[in-house]
Amino acid sequence: MLRRITERMDFTRRLGFRLGALLSIAILPIGLISLVQNLHLSREAERSAEIALLGRTASAAAGERALLQSALGSADALGPAILESLDRPDICSDLLRNFVQRSGTYRQALFVPVDGSVSCSSAPAGLPPLDLSDSDLLTDFMQVPMTAVTALARGPVSGEPVVVVLQPLYRDRELLGLTALSLSQELLRSTHAMDFGTEGARILTFNNAGRVLIADTTQGDDPTTLLPRDVPLINLPGQGEATFRSRANNGEMRVFTVVPVVPGLVYALGSWSPSIAGVGLFQLSRFGAVMLPVALWVVSLAVAYFAVFRLVLRHITVLRGQMRRFAIGNRDTPPPVLTDAPTEIADVSQTFHNMARILIRDEEAMEQAVIEKTVLLKEVHHRVKNNLQLIASIINMQSRLIDDRDAKRVLRSVQDRVAALATIYRNLYQAEQLDQVNADRLISDIITQLSTASAGAGRDLIVHTDIQPLTMLPDQAVPLTLLTTEAFTNAVKYAGRPADGGNPWVRVALTSPEPGRGLLEVVNSTGPDEAASGTGLGSQLIEAFSMQLEGDISAEPQDGCYRLALSFKVGQAAFGGGSGSGDPRQVVLTSAARAGSRH
Repeated sequence: MLRRITERMDFTRRLGFRLGALLSIAILPIGLISLVQNLHLSREAERSAEIALLGRTASAAAGERALLQSALGSADALGPAILESLDRPDICSDLLRNFVQRSGTYRQALFVPVDGSVSCSSAPAGLPPLDLSDSDLLTDFMQVPMTAVTALARGPVSGEPVVVVLQPLYRDRELLGLTALSLSQELLRSTHAMDFGTEGARILTFNNAGRVLIADTTQGDDPTTLLPRDVPLINLPGQGEATFRSRANNGEMRVFTVVPVVPGLVYALGSWSPSIAGVGLFQLSRFGAVMLPVALWVVSLAVAYFAVFRLVLRHITVLRGQMRRFAIGNRDTPPPVLTDAPTEIADVSQTFHNMARILIRDEEAMEQAVIEKTVLLKEVHHRVKNNLQLIASIINMQSRLIDDRDAKRVLRSVQDRVAALATIYRNLYQAEQLDQVNADRLISDIITQLSTASAGAGRDLIVHTDIQPLTMLPDQAVPLTLLTTEAFTNAVKYAGRPADGGNPWVRVALTSPEPGRGLLEVVNSTGPDEAASGTGLGSQLIEAFSMQLEGDISAEPQDGCYRLALSFKVGQAAFGGGSGSGDPRQVVLTSAARAGSRH
């Protein structure tokens, strides 16, 4: 598990990742400063947007503010005149009619006593007195007898929707009633409809009791659907100038502004679409305040990484490719120097170029020396082979001049051994690699040569071979070949006719029963009454050669045959070769000395 995690995290060791991490740490303070500044700017931008919306709302309600303040002032000013003519209703009514006609702004003016019987009003003469004793207007006023502004869906005199300004009238701290001035709602609405024509925006005025006075209906829909759903209007006056976001009655998220029109009495509520108000952008400003430093960080990393890639990484990649190709053997020419790389990398490239050039030169010199050594060594093997063949020919010539059969047999055995040595050296100089010998080929040649000689002697001997491919060191191949020669010679010498008849036979096998092990077997048939005599030199040589091979040898008669087996370890060139001597002449001399000491 830990290994898998380590392999997956191997990318953290790359130069690009480490440079990115270091650059991230280096840019971090700048990013934090940028983040703080952007958050500050976003707050300032939001505050500016809020101030702008409050200003637009106040500007839209400016006309209504002027009319209401004028109405409050007029109602307060009419109080003394109404007190003087309160006992003379006709004069009081004429006074209010003249006031309404001169102002041209108000729909009606009247004085409502506490009992609700109105005898002083601007209504046309001849109309019966109004009775407002049961009206909501008087009932609400008597609960809180103070200056107020309210709205009536139907005026008591005009019958039109009006906004009524109420002013209490006292005489010596005695509440006599109230002075009421009514203004047409259409008139008040027109004052802010002219300045508030933005598509999707609404303005609405309400009194301190949360009652809607004027609502903008210029766009044809119900403006109350754009009021805040979860914020009652009666809770807004205590906040003063305020800006907040809330879901409207129609389910749309909107921006609302609250501005006092007549402080303590009337307030204006602006309902804005975020896209029109420009607040939608500023609501994303906090997100932008975070994303902008992140974007700058990413761009900075990208630029820095691109610069590092152009200046360092791509040159290192090219240099690494050159080294890999050189390491796997592509050494025809020295790798080119990176001329467009920075000075430090160019110096490394130049050093690698010089090192590669020197290695190529030295390897060529070593290869030439090895070739020359190989040629000389093969020439030595060739000359030794020729000399051994010459010696074998001389022995053959000498044996022809001798009549003694025992002497001829001895010279013949010596000739066979010398011929075997010549065969070894012939295979050595013909081999492509001097540090390894194909033992199977060498033994096959020896068996063929000795079989031909035995066939020329007039014997009807049958030779079976099972020679499998086996590569050995020359130090092992020499004693193995000489051992095979002695063993095969003895097998041919002592091979007899089997008891069931048939020709005598000899079987030679060279196998590898397991990796790194070799097995040589020489088996010959034996007759029932045959016996041969000898000097025992061959057996002694076989024992000596098996000791040089450090093998396990066994020789024992079996049913109708005699079997000699040698198991030995096969050495390879990479491990430095075997323990035997590489000079076959030394083997022969040592073995002969041992044989002489035993006779």
